[in-house]
Amino acid sequence: MSEVIATLKKDYIYNLMIKGKRQDGRGFKDFRDMKLETNVIVKAEGSAKVTLGETQVLVGVKLQTGTPFPDSQDEGVIITNLELNPIASPDFEPGPPKEEAIEMARVVDRGIRESGSIDVKKLCITLGESVWIVFIDVHILNDNGNLIDASCLAAIAALMTTVVPNEQQGIGPNAPLAMKEIPVGITLAKIGSKLMVDPSLDEEKVCETKLTIVSSSDGSVAGMQKMGSGTFTEAEILDAIDIAREKAAELRELHLEGLVKQE
Repeated sequence: MSEVIATLKKDYIYNLMIKGKRQDGRGFKDFRDMKLETNVIVKAEGSAKVTLGETQVLVGVKLQTGTPFPDSQDEGVIITNLELNPIASPDFEPGPPKEEAIEMARVVDRGIRESGSIDVKKLCITLGESVWIVFIDVHILNDNGNLIDASCLAAIAALMTTVVPNEQQGIGPNAPLAMKEIPVGITLAKIGSKLMVDPSLDEEKVCETKLTIVSSSDGSVAGMQKMGSGTFTEAEILDAIDIAREKAAELRELHLEGLVKQE
C-alpha cells in the first residue's frame, strides 16, 4: 500500500511540474525560505548553519599546521569532508563516506578551490616547511532536498567568518582568513524540458537529472556537476548557467556580503 501511495505522489508532483507548477506553490526560480547562522560552533575557527526549508546543514572549519605539498610549497592546504549523518535521513547509513557523500564533498571543494576563494599563499608559515591546513567539515543534519546548495553556502559562510589562530603557533596575532572570492552553488533540476532551482526531496525523486553550477562574484563558472541519468541540451546548459548566475548573485547579496569576520 505504501508503495502505491509513493507512486501516486510521484506522479502527482511530476504532472504538476510538467504544467509549470510546484507542490509548495513556488515559482521555478524561487528558493524555499532560507536562514544563515554563523559562529555557531564555539571551538571551531569558523562555522555556519544553513536552514533551507526543512533541509539543515552545519559546517565547521578547523585549522592546524602541517607540511605543504611538494609542488606548492608556498601554499596552504584545503581538505573538505562531508558526512551524511543517519539522523538526517533513513536513507543514510553509518560507516565510511558513501559515493554520494564523496561526490557532494568534491562539488563543495571544487567551487572553493577553483574560484580561488581562499588566498592559499597567505596560509604559508615557513616556505617549504610549514603551512596552515584548512579542514572544512560538512555535516548534514536533515535532508529535505538540495543538500549541495545548502552545503556550498554554509561552507563559504563558515570560511568568511574563520579566524586563523596564529597566536597558538606564536607567529603573531590571530587574523581573519584571507578570502579573495565568494563562490555560490546553484542546483537546477530538470523535469521534461523545464528547469527549476532548489528542488525539494520529493522533486529530486521525480526529476530526470540535476546540474549544479558554482559561480564566482564576476559570474565566471568555478565548477559544474551533473547528477542523474537524464541529459541536457546545449541550450539547456546555457540557460541553466544564466539562471545559476542570477540566483547566486541574489544569495550572495542577501546572505554573504554583510558577513564580518570576528575574532
